[in-house]
Amino acid sequence: MGLVIFFQVLYLSFVTAQTGVIKPLVSDSNGNNRPQLAPPPGFLPQLVVDLNADPPVLSEYLSDPPVYAPNGGTFHNGLIYWGASGGNASIGGIEQRVGIQTLDPASNQTTTLLNNYFGYYFNTIDDLFVHPNDDIWFTDPQYSWFNALTDTAPQLPAATYRFRPSTGSVHVVETSLQQPNGIALAPDLCTVYISDTGAETGSISPSLPSQGSKFNNTGARYVYAFTLSQDATYITSKRAFYLSQDYAPDGLKVAANGYVVTATGKGVDVLDPEGTLLVRVQTNYTVQNFAWTGEELSTLWLVGQGGISKVEWALRGQELS
Repeated sequence: MGLVIFFQVLYLSFVTAQTGVIKPLVSDSNGNNRPQLAPPPGFLPQLVVDLNADPPVLSEYLSDPPVYAPNGGTFHNGLIYWGASGGNASIGGIEQRVGIQTLDPASNQTTTLLNNYFGYYFNTIDDLFVHPNDDIWFTDPQYSWFNALTDTAPQLPAATYRFRPSTGSVHVVETSLQQPNGIALAPDLCTVYISDTGAETGSISPSLPSQGSKFNNTGARYVYAFTLSQDATYITSKRAFYLSQDYAPDGLKVAANGYVVTATGKGVDVLDPEGTLLVRVQTNYTVQNFAWTGEELSTLWLVGQGGISKVEWALRGQELS
């Protein structure tokens, strides 16, 4: 699920810390919370939360052209960057290719930056970040097939990539994780964190439709830390950082002070740079992603399957250019 903040508007896709107060605050015109893991068949709009309203208002949003099942998400140089993670026959027309797309909130226009690797279709593009040098780092697990978001079976192994829009070059940077999921860059630009949610996986057969996925508690549900090279082109020194205490680490971000925050099942875990669990924000729904808002970037909004909540605390998020 993607989650991006732009001028006090939350764009939701089907997108020493002090303990905060968490409140379910958003509902649609019928009083229902509606975020979910994947959009219903044929449903194109994203959900938008207007934080300027009191209470915040949840509504549908449709870009031009529409983006089906955007995932991950970040803000960079006035644009929202999304991983377009699906596109099956239910939306009409041709199948949207999994790829990286930008949205200009001022004009409502979307642009496709990347949708293949030497002609092979990407699997999902689950999460991404944009380095200050404009390179886009992204994960590509196989969940779009498992969740029936695409009609094309995976053509590539699950992997993590770096894309340079200025030249169009795409480089694979990590191949050892079973299902690379969340990805985040530390504020000192020295460490890249990637989560592996291989505990949730399924079977792949081009001759059969999607068979869904199953969760195995003994499977991979780790966050790994990698050292980013000085020229920011590759990562080394893979090291285990955290084994999630609940479900698997989905959304992943790094706070301004270097603390790592990850959505793990029914809550969000906060870890120090050594991987020590400092605090957990507990919810009654599965959290998949989150974003900081407010003038001080000290309000954290959580979204997931069936819920939207916010936390007021002293842990600040990184400023996005």
